[in-house]
Amino acid sequence: MSNHEFYMDLALSNAQALKGQTDPNPLVGSVIVKDHRIVGIGTHLKAGEPHAEIHALQMAGDMSHGATIYVTLEPCSHIGRTGPCAQAIIDAGIQKVIIATLDPNPIVSGNGVNMLREAGIDVLVGVREDESRKMNEVFNKFIVEKTPFVTLKAASTLDGKIATHTLDSKWITATEARLDAHLLRSQHMAILVGVGTVIEDDPELTARVSTGRNPLRIVLDSTLRIPLESKLVTDGLVDTWIFTSKNQNFAKRQALEDLGVSVFETSHETQVDVVDVVRTLGEKGISSLFIEGGGTINAAFLENDLIDKVVFYFAPKIVGGKTAPTFIEGMGIEWMKDAIDLRDGEFSKVGQDFKFTGYPQKRGNNV
Repeated sequence: MSNHEFYMDLALSNAQALKGQTDPNPLVGSVIVKDHRIVGIGTHLKAGEPHAEIHALQMAGDMSHGATIYVTLEPCSHIGRTGPCAQAIIDAGIQKVIIATLDPNPIVSGNGVNMLREAGIDVLVGVREDESRKMNEVFNKFIVEKTPFVTLKAASTLDGKIATHTLDSKWITATEARLDAHLLRSQHMAILVGVGTVIEDDPELTARVSTGRNPLRIVLDSTLRIPLESKLVTDGLVDTWIFTSKNQNFAKRQALEDLGVSVFETSHETQVDVVDVVRTLGEKGISSLFIEGGGTINAAFLENDLIDKVVFYFAPKIVGGKTAPTFIEGMGIEWMKDAIDLRDGEFSKVGQDFKFTGYPQKRGNNV
């Protein structure tokens, strides 16, 4: 491992620790080194607050002059809610800038590097580039496409069942896997379920971890069957948004809105249009969506090519049963050659259960 990789790994690690806290901004870490000593460390903490480079420069103070700064993402060159970091680096007298990857934001990409080089600063780009891109997979999609990065999560037995034929589903996975899933909830801006889940389980859809936030709660409900006394309507813990169809119960909609629930009508006559859902969330500034739906909801998003990442937990159990629900239903694929490929798959063990993460091969963008 080179010195460049060592210091960039430290910057990446510090940035990754704040996953879910900076949305819709990217995760960014920075380290300043002078005479083989770390003199400044910074991370971006929250949208609207100083960027990682500024925190590191403030810590380094006068030691910044003649030093090397490591940044996991290209320093910004424009004035947004904060000033341009590239100019701050120039003003501090930094001698060399090591960058993991360019910023995909069209108003930044390459401009920050050009500004630094025009000021006579030595710039190197590409140290731990793959790691930085993966860390900011949510930001990288949202800043370019203006739609959320969508993660599909499911927990099933080894034979793919999410409940028995009697619809008993408590619990498929053990405590460790469920806590891991709650951590993922806290790292997303919004969580989505179907109304059937609300009627059956009356969930809170909060993140039961000691740190982190509760995501915005999204319910797909074609006719507005959601009970007015359900926790998502009454508990006031987090905002709840409901997406419905043109075939909605308008009296129920008024009652829901009177209780503080936001209701959005999609374009389909009888079903919720999931493409409209994703597009609307993007327009509302939601950069990441975590889906915990049943087999029908999951299939709708997959069939419309809207899933960016899957996280599947498999319990070492077998349930069986032709009528026992599975985590992907719908019509299904007609020919095996058309099956959805999952690339860059990784398996890990969480407690006694197995966790798989992968990325569905996109067949075309529907949003």
